[in-house]
Amino acid sequence: MIRLILALLLMAFCAAAHAHKPSDSYLAVKAESGRIEGQWDIALRDLEYAIGLDADGNGEITWGELSARHQEVASYALARLQIAAGDAACTLQVTDHLVDQHSDGAYAVIRFGAECPAAGSLKIRYGLFFELDPTHRGLARIEAVGVTQTAVFGPERAEQTFNLATPSPAQQILDYVREGVWHIWIGFDHVLFLLSLLLPAVWQRVAGRWMPAQRFAPAFWEVFRVVTAFTVAHSITLSLAAVELVALPSRLVESVIAASVLLAALNNLFPLVSGRRWAMAFAFGLIHGFGFASVLTDLGLPRDALVSSLFGFNVGVELGQLAMVAVFLPLAFALRATWFYTRVVFAGGSMAVAVLATLWLLERAFVISIFS
Repeated sequence: MIRLILALLLMAFCAAAHAHKPSDSYLAVKAESGRIEGQWDIALRDLEYAIGLDADGNGEITWGELSARHQEVASYALARLQIAAGDAACTLQVTDHLVDQHSDGAYAVIRFGAECPAAGSLKIRYGLFFELDPTHRGLARIEAVGVTQTAVFGPERAEQTFNLATPSPAQQILDYVREGVWHIWIGFDHVLFLLSLLLPAVWQRVAGRWMPAQRFAPAFWEVFRVVTAFTVAHSITLSLAAVELVALPSRLVESVIAASVLLAALNNLFPLVSGRRWAMAFAFGLIHGFGFASVLTDLGLPRDALVSSLFGFNVGVELGQLAMVAVFLPLAFALRATWFYTRVVFAGGSMAVAVLATLWLLERAFVISIFS
């Protein structure tokens, strides 16, 4: 059991060292009158990793470097995207190349078109970057006959068919529930913040020292308060940001998220807040909500589609959190009085998270590269 937990901690730490906004691209397709028009926004950092764009190796991709590779970028991308109207394949042709700025950096924009026969369904097969990064997701918006549909493409759902006449709202919500679960599981900064707050839940503060809790019920209710506060807080700002009522600079949001992880870990080692960790969870959860919202706001959904996708995504995030808590709490309570939990998980884990969060904070606040 202890060896298994050590291995999981090591794997989580190594993966978390490279935490950043998950790799996404944004695909918009509009079908009307026997023709489709599309726009595909692909992160320059992902294209640099896949085919190399930084010709002089100075860490910056200029317009000249990108424009010199337009044909190669288009060939690479369109070889990984197939669209068919009914059973008839549509031959995609590039119509323009642009650059756009998203919350996490610059994106190459490929505009394309194709003559396609009118059909009642549109089949899209998406395979961008899956061979390099299985966590990559394609966030798609499909418009036809005045109706907008949304979808999330991943390795396990690389091909999807869209009924242009009667789209399924339930399927759209289910897609975003799945994406919300995935997003929280690979959002290592969010996970480490929550776990840092939960590590002391199986202990109690007595005479200035941490002592193992005697009963499971107090530990359960402490976890319940922390997770509920975090959930309520990030749900508020996720909703406000997703409907564009409130917006904060991405650099500020990501820096404060890193700072919240650092403070939560340091609070375990040098307790300043021991009785009301739920308040810390709520305060910083408001900022974490803006981080969650970046996926939905960058997609640029219209309001009618945004409501359903926001609901599904939020439900998915909460289900992902509950799954982690269901694994964490029984293990932590069983090991709470052991040397392993005291020295390795609590003290060593909190120290490792504090160091990692410090490096994240330096990267995000000063725009420097430490891990990559």
